[in-house]
Amino acid sequence: MAGATTILALTILTLSSLLHPTNSHQFSTNLSKRAMGISTKREKLSHLHFYFHDIVSGRNPTAVRIAEAAATNSSATGFGFVAMIDDPLTSGPNYMSSEIVGRAQGLYGSADLSEVGLLMVMNFAFVAGKFNGSTLSVLGRNAVFSALREMPVVGGSGAFRFARGYAQARTHFYDFKTGDAVVQYNVFVLHY
Repeated sequence: MAGATTILALTILTLSSLLHPTNSHQFSTNLSKRAMGISTKREKLSHLHFYFHDIVSGRNPTAVRIAEAAATNSSATGFGFVAMIDDPLTSGPNYMSSEIVGRAQGLYGSADLSEVGLLMVMNFAFVAGKFNGSTLSVLGRNAVFSALREMPVVGGSGAFRFARGYAQARTHFYDFKTGDAVVQYNVFVLHY
């Protein structure tokens, strides 16, 4: 009887360890700010100013359509199209004479049936200055024919870890014939 009890106990322990392993990987843990290296740092507010060059024409476009709605879509807003972008960001409005400070990489798509309203999903990847190698992530609505548009900054990397803020976009130039645009951005971001 003692042998059967021992075997039963070992079986229960074995099944228990299979169902609830002691060395399991945890899904989440609580961390202190100090462990992440931010408890002693003061949060900063930075203002970034640059120009976004959306080039859809010519031999080397930086924005290309990757999807469109069915040919039966008669929306005047282009509802349903999606474009992938790798647009240069420059310090001034003239692409040829301004320093490249980064790239806007991501996508935008027409998400409004009644006016030209784009869903913007992009990273500003910086390649110059003190933010070289850092990114800011933007996710929001861009009503492109409004004088001033505001989109949320939802995060970042590098110098912009734990970032939050907003980006203001104002069209500097738009070519109705080619679709090319230059957009001035003012970005206000809180970060450590």
